[in-house]
Amino acid sequence: MRLRTLLVLVLGATLLAPGDAVAQTPKLTATVGPGFTIRLTGPTGQAVTQLDPGTYEIVVDDLSEEHNFHLQGPGVNETTSLEFVGTVTWTVTFREGRYTFVCDPHSGQMQGSFVAGDPPPPPPLPPKVQKLVATVGPRATITLRNAKGGHLHRLKPGLYTIVVRDRSKLHNVHLAGAGINRKTTRAGTGTVTWKVRLRKGTLRFYSDASPKKLKGSVRVG
Repeated sequence: MRLRTLLVLVLGATLLAPGDAVAQTPKLTATVGPGFTIRLTGPTGQAVTQLDPGTYEIVVDDLSEEHNFHLQGPGVNETTSLEFVGTVTWTVTFREGRYTFVCDPHSGQMQGSFVAGDPPPPPPLPPKVQKLVATVGPRATITLRNAKGGHLHRLKPGLYTIVVRDRSKLHNVHLAGAGINRKTTRAGTGTVTWKVRLRKGTLRFYSDASPKKLKGSVRVG
């Protein structure tokens, strides 16, 4: 009886040995500062780009009181404070999805992202809308320029917002080209905004009161 009991105890201890019955929680390292750097790395120091969904232990080294480490995504929203300098440990559970980490005051230059599992691709970004400014008057002048006032040499096809400044009661702004034919009234003045899609070809701008003198054009394509 004693031998059988001893064998059962030894077998039970073997089955419950650490590392065999209990899986270790994967560990990640997050670092922010002291300069304008922010990182999330795996056990071997590689940058994290994709993880399996599950529970992770994250050791956060916040090395600057000017920066913080903010991790967020599906089911996760953890952050250090700006004033904090030191090390904290978070235990988080990542679900399938997309996650980001940023320094909140400098999110434009200190940021990163990764995915957990295999989420669907993000939706496409909305088309970029560029801005142009068309001006006629108050003297006998008409111009079409970019948002900074620079001269146009060539435009790419696409969506545009055109701010039209009509400063003359004699002249108007008339835009004509492939798929566009817009104009202001000749009698009034004011500012309007047009949203247009420019296609390949020549975009002409002129005054209907003097189309041979007050005119210009720019190539699209």
